Amino acid sequence: MSRERHEVDVPVDGGMLHVGVWEADAADAPTALLIHGVTSSHLAWPFVAERLSGVRLIAPDLRGRGRSNTLTGPAGMAAHAADMVAVLDALGIDRTVVVGHSMGAFVSVVLADLHPDRVSSLVLVDGGFPLDVPAGLDPDTAIRLVLGPTAERLDMRFASTEDYLDFWRAHPAFRQAWTPELEQYLAYDLVDDGAGALRPATAYATVVDDTVDMNTGSAVPDALARLQHPVRLLTVPRGLQDEEPGLYAPAHLGRLLAAHPAVAHRRIDGFNHYTIVMSPGGADVVAPEIAAAVSAVTTRSAS
Repeated sequence: MSRERHEVDVPVDGGMLHVGVWEADAADAPTALLIHGVTSSHLAWPFVAERLSGVRLIAPDLRGRGRSNTLTGPAGMAAHAADMVAVLDALGIDRTVVVGHSMGAFVSVVLADLHPDRVSSLVLVDGGFPLDVPAGLDPDTAIRLVLGPTAERLDMRFASTEDYLDFWRAHPAFRQAWTPELEQYLAYDLVDDGAGALRPATAYATVVDDTVDMNTGSAVPDALARLQHPVRLLTVPRGLQDEEPGLYAPAHLGRLLAAHPAVAHRRIDGFNHYTIVMSPGGADVVAPEIAAAVSAVTTRSAS
């Protein structure tokens, strides 16, 4: 990847939020805010960034993840939305296209609802609309159902970065999509556990807060009921383990789209929940969707 990125820390409630920034070619370039998934970081976005050189891209590590993993205080969609507003304020951004992947899409929807004047439009990548999860599940069961081995990994310890990479090399989602950029992303995820080993940066307790709020809280359904911004929704047929039908089975997705007819939806074959963003081919699809959303905002502003 040749596009340069720099990193800044932004004060938020409970500490400092770490943020990656890809500057654009022009000083007056439009912006997009990129919000990653539940156990991810801002380094999920390099393939997308490489294809959007004309757009200034702002990509935080959400609280409890990446280099924001030491932030104190509860998580949840509203807390993340407040953090995103702090990032926009710190970087002098009044209003922007917001792009969310996975849990980041749910954060995006709540951000647009609670702070509508800061959001121009939404691009939601395999997330943002309710998952088909049975009601009444306890938090641990809900997390196992939604995230499976993704959550189990958070309690694991690794002797070295190479051991962690070996763990991921066996992951079904990346068997056909292993890249140097993915290795950089995975290495960034590791932090010292204080006892001579390495652990994933994301804390299980943070995932509990977010997964419960995302699936059983009121913030997301309330936001969707009041949806007022243009929305592009991209979904894929395979999930976190490269399994079918993925997060949004066709029948469930059909019901969601019928309830929200204004949403522009595109089903993208050939990718799973990870590779739609974290692979060159996925970025070839997602980046033009972001560019189109940015262009539409620019056109509306000019007219």
